Amino acid sequence: MTITDAPSADELRHHMADRLVREGCIRSKPWRAAFLAVPRHEFVPAFFVRSQGRLHEYSQGDPAWLAAAYQDISLLTQFDQDGTATSSSTQPSLMAQMLEALDVRDGDTVLEIGAGTGYNAALLSHRLGSDHVVTVDVDPELVAAAQARLRQVGYAPTLVAGDGMAGYPERAPYDRLLATCGVGRVPDAWREQLRPGGVIVVNIGCGIARLSITADRSATGRFLPGLATFMTARPTPDTVRGTAGSLVQPLLTWTGQTRVITIPAGLDTPGPQFLASMLHPTISDFALADDDGQQIRCLFDPVTESWARITMTGVTSARLDHGGPRDLWAEREPLLAHWRDAGRPGHERYGLTVGPDGGHSLWLDEPDGVSWQLPE
Repeated sequence: MTITDAPSADELRHHMADRLVREGCIRSKPWRAAFLAVPRHEFVPAFFVRSQGRLHEYSQGDPAWLAAAYQDISLLTQFDQDGTATSSSTQPSLMAQMLEALDVRDGDTVLEIGAGTGYNAALLSHRLGSDHVVTVDVDPELVAAAQARLRQVGYAPTLVAGDGMAGYPERAPYDRLLATCGVGRVPDAWREQLRPGGVIVVNIGCGIARLSITADRSATGRFLPGLATFMTARPTPDTVRGTAGSLVQPLLTWTGQTRVITIPAGLDTPGPQFLASMLHPTISDFALADDDGQQIRCLFDPVTESWARITMTGVTSARLDHGGPRDLWAEREPLLAHWRDAGRPGHERYGLTVGPDGGHSLWLDEPDGVSWQLPE
C-alpha cells in the first residue's frame, strides 16, 4: 500500500505487517491479523532508539514518534542507574519469527517470560485469547504499566510480578513457553511446567532455540536462522551487572601466565560468537585496541574472577595472558577448532538438548551425532 506524507497509526501498522509478510517473518494469517490489530505505539509512549552509537529519544507528541514506533527496530524503554537498558520492545521481525516458531494452536496456553512493555502479550492475547496467556516479569513497575496499557487496548492476560526463572506453577501445565529475555541455560522449572509435546522458544546466548518437551521432561531442538541477543533475565529488579567499561583498565594491566596460541577463526565472526555464547554465557567478552593499535580480546568470569587477554600478533597467532582458577581459552578453543575443521557450519546446523537432570548438550546436525556437554 502507499504511505501518505503523514500516515496514520493504522496505515503504519498495515505497512509493518505487510513488510513482515514479504520478508517471511510472518507466515500465517492469524499472526498477520494480530500484528494488524495490536497498536504497538500504545505500549511505547516514550522510548529511545540506538543509532550510529547514539541514543535518540522519542516521546508521544513528537512529530517522528508515531512513525518510529512502527520501525522494525528495538525500542529501548527503561535504563538502570548506569545507563544500561533493562527493558525494550523487541524488533517486530524477531518477535514475529519467535511467535511463528511457537506453532500455537487454538486453545493453547502460553507462559511468556518477560512482560516488558506488554506488546508481545497483546499479540499472544489477540491470537489465543487473554485467558490463555500468562506473562511474568521481575519488575513490578513494568508489570503495572504493561497491565494498564493492555487493558487500555482491550486485553487482559494474567500478569505476574516475580522471578521468571521460576515460571508460574499456579497455572501450569502450559502448552508453550516464550522467553523474551536472554538466558544462559534453560531453567528446570520451565521444562517441568510444560506438557509433553510442549514447545519452548528462548534466546540462549546469541541464538534462538526452539525446543520440544518429551515424556521424560527433556527438551531438544534446533536453533532458528538469525542471531539475536535479548536483555539478560534478572533475578531481582535491581540486579547490578558489571559493565565492560569497568573491566577495561584491569584487563589491560593484570599479569599472569603467558603462552603463544593459534586462533582457529576470527573471534568476532558469527560462528565463533555463537559458540562462545553457548559455552560461556556468563563470561564478559569484548574486544578493544591498545595504544599501538593491536587488537586485544578480553574474557572475564565474574564468579571465579578468572580472566584472559588475547593479543593478536599475526593473522592467526596471538599471545595469551591469563589468570584465575579457570583457563577460559583452553575451555573455548576445542569447540572453535572443531567448528573450523567441520567447514565452518552455520549456527542453524546446531541444536540443543536439555536432559531430565538439567544438563545441556550442544550438538551438530543430529542429537545423537557430535555433541559437547556445556558447563552449568
